[in-house]
Amino acid sequence: MKRKSNSTKKIGPRHQARRHSIKEGIFATIKSSLGAQFVSPFAIAINSSNAMVAMLSSIAGLLGPLSQIPGSKLMEKYSRKKILLKAVFLESLTWLPFILIAFLFYKNILTNFLPICLLLVFSIYTILLNIAHPAWFSWIGDIVDAKYRGRWHSKRNLIIGFASVVLAICAGFFLEYFKTKGLVFYGFMILFFLALLARMVSWKIFRKTYEPKLKLKKGYYFSFSDFLLNAHKNNFGRFAIFRSFLGFATMVSSALTTVYLLRYLEFSYPIYMVVILSSAFFSVLVLELWGKFADKYGNYKVIKITAIMIPFIPILWILSPSPLYLIFVAQLIGGVAWAGFHLASGNFIYDNVSKQKRAVAVSYYNILLGIGVFLGAGLGALLIKYLTTTLLESIFIIFILSGILRFAVVVFGLSNIKEIKNKKKIKSTEALKDIILKEGKSTFLEEVHEITSIKKYLNTK
Repeated sequence: MKRKSNSTKKIGPRHQARRHSIKEGIFATIKSSLGAQFVSPFAIAINSSNAMVAMLSSIAGLLGPLSQIPGSKLMEKYSRKKILLKAVFLESLTWLPFILIAFLFYKNILTNFLPICLLLVFSIYTILLNIAHPAWFSWIGDIVDAKYRGRWHSKRNLIIGFASVVLAICAGFFLEYFKTKGLVFYGFMILFFLALLARMVSWKIFRKTYEPKLKLKKGYYFSFSDFLLNAHKNNFGRFAIFRSFLGFATMVSSALTTVYLLRYLEFSYPIYMVVILSSAFFSVLVLELWGKFADKYGNYKVIKITAIMIPFIPILWILSPSPLYLIFVAQLIGGVAWAGFHLASGNFIYDNVSKQKRAVAVSYYNILLGIGVFLGAGLGALLIKYLTTTLLESIFIIFILSGILRFAVVVFGLSNIKEIKNKKKIKSTEALKDIILKEGKSTFLEEVHEITSIKKYLNTK
């Protein structure tokens, strides 16, 4: 017992902060799984048009990144912790108008205006969600050692990803039960209220989390125009441009996923959530593996491998309407690909940007990505509204177009990016055997251990 006590004393504030970050991530994913995941289905439930549903993704893609510019500037006057506390508290309150919209529609009050109101409320929620992201990104970068960044982020994503899958699927069954009773809007109200409570718990956790001091030196800031003018001259800038175009190509079809599943295929809420969240489930299974691969061979290698898979995903979506096919083929490949791509993309930014400039750089990166997402989702909305053809359903053509655009972006964009860190080179099948066969078993056991011990992160003491 004495030895255990001495070991506990050695745990530093950064280690405690990392544990708090995982705990906060769990409650943040509760909010997302019970609230944000159901905004698009809720929009359909209140009779929003297909174009309006697509615009939810479009607005989120643009307003989110734009709000990060003032968010990064706030760090000049306030601590990162203070920024997060205020933003998270206000964000939690935005779930109250979501609840009100559900109540008004159930009571048949102002029903024609409620889709517009939903778009407005969702826009405010998106701004508050993103305004603190530069501060959070900078904060996390200071508490996680660069050497183990891939593994730590994969561990965090594993835990919150597993929680997300379980919660969202349970919420889908919960909502379907209320739907069979003719009370689906009460179901939405309950889910949105639980999302509010979960976000308030996140706020409480942030209050107790250690924040390393950050002093911004003169010259750390650079304007967005300077960033654009010099983007093609540096590795990070070229990656940001590539990510923006890929975001555009992806959102042409992704903005219509909910419409495709709920309106075209007429899936129930539970089947819809199982299909949607199956991608996250498969992501959970490979996250630790991608993290180890990235730490050993570099983030660029992961980006390159996964980006090759991404163009095929929207094509796979339309080959069969079977839920089992969508889960075990389209979503399996999508989950594996996007898990590695997102993990490596975030760490690639840390590798290419100095500590002082991280908050500003990530906000500009997300602005470019947001513009791509906005334009892609906007194009998808226009096409679903105006495209007519006798050969195929218009939504099928949109998915095919998205695949073609993704392929073009990957082919022309990847060649302009490189790995800046000295990493082990992949030699024939050596890497595949090393990572999958040698590391796969131990990784799986580690993942099971992390998932089964998730309750230790929920300890609020």
